[in-house]
Amino acid sequence: MKITGQYLIDLGYRPAKWFAEALTFINENDLSEIEINEYLEQFQSPEPIALLEKPVEFVLNIKAENEAEEDNVQKVIETMSEMLKTPTMIGGALMPDACPTGEKGIIPVGGVAIAKNAIHPGMHSADICCSVMLTDFGKIDPKIVLDAGHQHTHFGMGGRPRGNQFSLPMELEEEFRNNAFLNDEKLISLAKEHLGTQGDGNHFMFVGISKKTGNTMLITHHGSRAPGAFLYEKGMKTAERFRKEVSPETLRVNAWIPFDTEDGQNYWDALQIIRKWTKCNHEAIHNAVLRELKTEMHNRFWNEHNFVFRDGDLFYHAKGATPLDEKFLPDITGPRLIPLNMAEPVLIVQGKTNDRNLGFAPHGAGRNFSRSFHKKSLGEKPIEEIFAEETKGLDVRFFSNEIDISELPSAYKNAQNVRNQMKEFGLGEVIDEVLPYGCIMAGDWKKNAPWKKKKLRK
Repeated sequence: MKITGQYLIDLGYRPAKWFAEALTFINENDLSEIEINEYLEQFQSPEPIALLEKPVEFVLNIKAENEAEEDNVQKVIETMSEMLKTPTMIGGALMPDACPTGEKGIIPVGGVAIAKNAIHPGMHSADICCSVMLTDFGKIDPKIVLDAGHQHTHFGMGGRPRGNQFSLPMELEEEFRNNAFLNDEKLISLAKEHLGTQGDGNHFMFVGISKKTGNTMLITHHGSRAPGAFLYEKGMKTAERFRKEVSPETLRVNAWIPFDTEDGQNYWDALQIIRKWTKCNHEAIHNAVLRELKTEMHNRFWNEHNFVFRDGDLFYHAKGATPLDEKFLPDITGPRLIPLNMAEPVLIVQGKTNDRNLGFAPHGAGRNFSRSFHKKSLGEKPIEEIFAEETKGLDVRFFSNEIDISELPSAYKNAQNVRNQMKEFGLGEVIDEVLPYGCIMAGDWKKNAPWKKKKLRK
């Protein structure tokens, strides 16, 4: 009698990829009922892993400094607590710039979550390797640097137009092709088109003056663009497959890929390749500005603040937290960067791991309210008037030529409060500040988005 998939289902097995291989083996070897049961033992699913009854302990490096922050702090504690019931979790921390990003159970911005032998794609989110890079231009007029930067950067939707694209290094393209998650022609095409782009939202190009040296410094902030989003989507699908098999109680957003599997190894390698691409993305823009100005780089360093960092079998998921510990940074060349808002200095910091910081510092100033709530809170005041007040004395530009008031300084937490809490909780030492001259951001590019123009024409 030929054994079919229905026979396996009747035995209590859920349909899976191994069915085809098992049925071929069983039928070719004409196994008896006893032999079938013995053979199938290797495919038995382990008992589902339940959520932890209580969240694992985590460190609070945040406190409400005013009434507006009380609701925010309570929400980040609630969502962090729910997330830390995930069975892989062994610890975590909240930074002073923490803010919730959605329903309860999703890692907040400003959160660090430590998992044992597991990578959680939802805990690094679609903006994989969101990071900052600084290039020291020496003694040069900051306006000249910002003008050149404006000429060579690209913000908004999509990639760079044809004829204005940077070259993806061949060795990096080969790494994409040799990875199971990244070997995709569409993805490789996007990696070429998006090189030298910065996206939208809170990403920026900032120019300022070092408080210590007086040198002009260019700082960019952005992530891995479409390539990272593409990997995130694949990672979430893979993690979901494991979640259904091993821990169906776990929230979908907190699903994980076991590191000691082939998928886990390949996903970790893919993250490192996306990290290289993101660093290359920063460098493409910075180097183009250097070439335009025919000048030499005095110094350069960078760090990601939205990534997964490994220490043995522990995986530190930093969703908006700056790594202080050198063990997290394989190519460390200098201190770390913490931007606050366009009207505040970018902090240059260093520090050591302690029981409170777990090796991390804040990544910025964070928000107390959503973008839409902030816009409503400004009332009927004209946008141009708000912009003029909040950017007085600064050269602030929007790539789309449309002001985005949700990125003005008032949209963020009080920068001094964040700095005070950094000092109070031992979250890094400020060794220099880049005082603001000006910056470029995407702006409200959706206001005149191509699909809206098309609608108007109709």
